[in-house]
Amino acid sequence: MNGADAMVKCLAAEGVEYVFGYPGVAICPFFDSILQTDIHTILIRQEQCAAHAASGYARITGRVGVAVATSGPGATNLITGIATAFADSIPLVCITGQVDSQMMGSDVFQEADISGACESFVKYSYIVRNVADVPRIVKEAFHIANTGRKGPVLIDFPVDVQQQTIRHFEYPETVNLRTYKPTVAGHAVQIKKVIHQLERAKRPIICVGGGVHLSNAADQVLQFVDQNEIPVVSTMMGLSAIPTEHPLFYGMVGNNGKPYGNRAMNNADMVIMVGARVADRSISQPDLILENKVLVHIDVDPAEIGKNAGPTIPLVGDIKHVFEEFNKIEFQADYSDWIDMLDGFKDAARDAKRRRMFEREEDIVNHNRSYHGVNPVDFIRQLSLAMDDDAVYVADVGQNQMWSCSNYVARGGRFMTSGGMGTMGYALPAAMGAKVAAPGRQVVAVCGDGGFQMTMQELATVMQYKIPVKLVILKNTVLGLVRQYQHYNYKDRYSVIDLGALPDLSMIAKAYGIGYLKIDNASETDEKLAAFLDKDESMILEVTVDRDELC
Repeated sequence: MNGADAMVKCLAAEGVEYVFGYPGVAICPFFDSILQTDIHTILIRQEQCAAHAASGYARITGRVGVAVATSGPGATNLITGIATAFADSIPLVCITGQVDSQMMGSDVFQEADISGACESFVKYSYIVRNVADVPRIVKEAFHIANTGRKGPVLIDFPVDVQQQTIRHFEYPETVNLRTYKPTVAGHAVQIKKVIHQLERAKRPIICVGGGVHLSNAADQVLQFVDQNEIPVVSTMMGLSAIPTEHPLFYGMVGNNGKPYGNRAMNNADMVIMVGARVADRSISQPDLILENKVLVHIDVDPAEIGKNAGPTIPLVGDIKHVFEEFNKIEFQADYSDWIDMLDGFKDAARDAKRRRMFEREEDIVNHNRSYHGVNPVDFIRQLSLAMDDDAVYVADVGQNQMWSCSNYVARGGRFMTSGGMGTMGYALPAAMGAKVAAPGRQVVAVCGDGGFQMTMQELATVMQYKIPVKLVILKNTVLGLVRQYQHYNYKDRYSVIDLGALPDLSMIAKAYGIGYLKIDNASETDEKLAAFLDKDESMILEVTVDRDELC
């Protein structure tokens, strides 16, 4: 057995089913050895997408996703995907080939210091220098990636070490890292303090973040909300943890959140942040918004608690475990007046939205300008309602993300996007990984024509491996979110945002052998959506959107 054989044997021992990757000389021993296992390999078309696909797989299964690339440009291409996973705390093990260990540091062909380059984007990184260390390194890597605050771990694997003989192979059953002991159980005293504060509070609000999904704790949080009738809002990464139409759910908060959700945060006297970073997209001015409030911050990562706002009650622990403990405690509180106030905020915001829509229609008429295309707000809502209840909706980055976050209707499915890094081109490869993870669930990716062109080569992967992903492309021929920013901040001085009409998406679909539909106006939506979602096969749906549409 050589080092590459040992590596793939370790992956098999960890229950790895799929490896997303791209081979090269420095990683060829690994890809040769993997032929001896039942692990499925999927050849992606650009290394960044290997990490995105592994991310989609990990987010749906809760298991570690695996991405593999060769040395040099293969490894550096992987960095954006690694950084995207790190920002959203997605568990990945990324394996990169490396030049001969004796030549490292001499600038030989396709050498790159990938461990150094990724230092700020990984939980931990390894360079395998001794073949005997392979079993220990892999065991530790999977443990680190999927415990505590989850995230990517890098294993850089020199080609000569892959080829060395390992004299004794034994895969460890346990991991014992002296300096890495993540807290799982929430402290009992802190848990009691939270309940005691809830008994005293008049206007509490729970804000759920992406950590609720990572901990697989949505059921426990929803149980706590229901049995105690506590209002709840969500960050972008926490969307779909609570059903959209739940009577105690007041939408997404933050810069692009629901106005009534933000008013709920502003007017609360107690805020419980659950698995959220209290970062700028959800709370732009934490010191101002959280002033004179009791802040409870629950997170598995102690480094996040207090980083952006000082909590009244810090509570370190795994969210699922913490809420299981919460649900064992009965307490008496009446928040009915607070709920009535929030319902009033919601009704007022909906009335204001209807007025804006009416004014917008009048503006189009008064300026003798016909509206070109489909209203994306209405379309996203129709799309999510037409999808299966348990479907996976993957939003890309840009205006499409804002429209998706605000108008997606969660009914038991899963909403995914690139939140922390905001990586364009994420949706298609992530949806591919999600579909591999859950072949029985409907998976729909929604992107703009800018983001689509960043990773559209993965359509070849989708078709080669028969991964039936549905792809919606909202086409407005511009970089919409940048154009919108320039509209507001540069007085319509538009710079480098015009994509033009190309490519012809019908011809792209034809080239890849994918079904294609197009919606040019709202009257076609119901019929075309039904056809788009009818069969479990890959299809592109092009939706024309006016370039002046704002989010």
